[in-house]
Amino acid sequence: MAFDGLFTYAMTADLQQLVTGRITKIHQPNAQEVVLHIRANGSNHKLLFSIHSSYARVHLTEQSIENPAEPPMFCMLLRKHLEGGFISSIKQHDFDRIIIVEIHSKNEIGDPIVRELHAEIMGRHSNLLLIDKEQGKIVDSLKHLPPSVNSFRTVLPGQPYIAPPAQNKWHPLAVTNEQLTSFFSEQKTAKEIVAQFVGFSPNHAEELLFRLTDADDQVNCFKNFISSFNNGGTEPMYVIANNKTYFSPIALTHLQGDVTIYPNVHELLDRVFFARAERDRVKQQAGDLERWLQNEIDKLTLKTKKLNKDYERASKLDQFQLYGELLMANIYAFEKGVKEVTVVNYYSETGEDEITIPVSERKTPIENAQSYYTKYTKAKNALIMVQEQLEKTKEEIAYFEMLAQQVQQAAPGDIEEIREELAEQGYLKLRHARKKKKQVKPEPERYVSSTGVAISVGKNNKQNDMLTFKMAKRTDIWLHTKDIPGSHVVIHTSEPDDTTLREAATLAAYFSKARDSSSVPVDYTEIRQVKKPNGAKPGFVIYFEQKTLYIDPDETVILQLKKQS
Repeated sequence: MAFDGLFTYAMTADLQQLVTGRITKIHQPNAQEVVLHIRANGSNHKLLFSIHSSYARVHLTEQSIENPAEPPMFCMLLRKHLEGGFISSIKQHDFDRIIIVEIHSKNEIGDPIVRELHAEIMGRHSNLLLIDKEQGKIVDSLKHLPPSVNSFRTVLPGQPYIAPPAQNKWHPLAVTNEQLTSFFSEQKTAKEIVAQFVGFSPNHAEELLFRLTDADDQVNCFKNFISSFNNGGTEPMYVIANNKTYFSPIALTHLQGDVTIYPNVHELLDRVFFARAERDRVKQQAGDLERWLQNEIDKLTLKTKKLNKDYERASKLDQFQLYGELLMANIYAFEKGVKEVTVVNYYSETGEDEITIPVSERKTPIENAQSYYTKYTKAKNALIMVQEQLEKTKEEIAYFEMLAQQVQQAAPGDIEEIREELAEQGYLKLRHARKKKKQVKPEPERYVSSTGVAISVGKNNKQNDMLTFKMAKRTDIWLHTKDIPGSHVVIHTSEPDDTTLREAATLAAYFSKARDSSSVPVDYTEIRQVKKPNGAKPGFVIYFEQKTLYIDPDETVILQLKKQS
C-alpha cells in the first residue's frame, strides 16, 4: 500500500471541489487526527487529516469519528485561526506527499489573515502544521521537532517554516521527451524508476513498467500514465493479491487478485482504513483495558489447571471408601503398629483378589478405618466444591473473552460502557472523572439493509441487553454467531427478505470473534425465543427455535450498510 506522490497528485486534484468552501467546524478526535467540516458547492464535507505512522492520509470521509469531551489545545488553536475561513487553494508541493490548504479568515479584531495547513504524509515523519503565510512562520503543529531531533528543520511555534528537503529527482510533469527517451532506452527496474522520479512508490513503478512492456511509444505511455492520476484518478481500486493489499487511484493491471473498484479516492481510502484506523483509535483509548482483560484470562486459565489437578485428587474418593469398608470388614485381622494390611477385596470382579492397604502404625484398626471414611467425606465435599469452582471459572473466562472481543471491535464510544459494566460487576473501579457525566442510555449501532430494512447491532453487553430486551419487538428477528462470542443483531421486522437476512447475518459474523474466518455459523430466531437466565452476566442469553446460516464476513458489505443508514 502507498499514499505516494502520485496518489497525492490524484487526491489534490479531487479536493479542488472544496476550493471556495467555508470551514464551519473543526474537531480533533485524538492526537493524530484532525477533521475539518466544510460547506462547499451546496454540500457538507468532512476533510480528514491523519498523521498516523502507518495510516497517514488526507481525504474526505463519510465515517463518524467520536470526539473527546474537551478539545485538545491544537484543535482550539485551529478553531481560533480557521473557523469561518474560506479555502482559497489546495495544492501539492513539488509532486511530493505534501498537501497545502490555503485559508483566508479573520483575526479577533476582524482583520483579514492568511493561514496554511501543511499536511506532510511521510510515514512516521508525518505531521500537520499551521503556517502564518505572510510571516512564513509556524503557528503550531501536531508534532514538535526541536533542533536536537532534526537539525535541518525545527518544527516549533514561532519558528520559520522550512519545507522538507527537496529530492534530487525528475519531476514527472516537468521531465522532457529527450530525458524520457534517454532514460527508457534501456530496460529499467521498479527500483530505478523510484530513484529517478519524484512521487513513485514501488507499486506504481511496477504498474508503469507493466504498461511500458506493450507500449509502442514509451514517452507517450509515461505521460498518459501520469495524466491518469489527474482529476482524482481513472479507476480507484483496492486489490488483494498474494495475501497483500494494494490501493491506487488507477487500475493496477500488473496485479492478479480480488479487485474492488470505488467511485472515488475518498471512498477507496475509507474502505482501506475503515477498520484499521478505528482499531487504532480504540487501542489508544483502551490499551490498559485490553491488558487487564488478558491478565484476568491468563490468571483464570492457570486457576483452571490447578482446579483440574484438585479434581483428579478428589476423584480418588471411591478408593478411600473402599479402603474404609475393607478395613472395617477385617477389623480383627490386624493390630495397631503395622504399616499396611493385605486383605481380600470382596468388591473385585472375582471377589477373591487381594489388596494391600496402607495404614498408620500409630492408629488402631478402627481409627484407620475411620480415617479413610473421613478422607472419603472430605474428598466428596471437595469434588462438589471443585466442580462448582470449575464451572464458575469457565463462565468467567467466557465472560472476559467476550469482553476482550468487544474491545477489539468496539468504536471509541463503546469503551466507556464496557468499563462501566466491569465496575457494576465489581471487577474494576471507574476512573475519577473531572465532571460527573449524565448517565447516557446505551445506543446500539444502526444500519439499513439494501432493501431498506432497519438493523441494529449491539457493540457491547450494555447495548446487547438494551437492544434485545428493551428496544426490539417480540416479533423482530434476532441473530448471533453460533457458540462464538459476538454482537446481538436485530432486524426490525418479523418477515425480513432473504437479502436483509443475509446482510444482518454478515453483520453478526463481522462483529464476532470469527470476523477473520469463513463460513461462520449464524443463528437466527424471533426475539420472543430469546431468554436471559436468572443471575446471568450482562450479554448472556439462551435461545430456542433457531435456524442457522453460514456467512463469510465482508467489510465492504458493512461499509455499504453503514452508508445507507
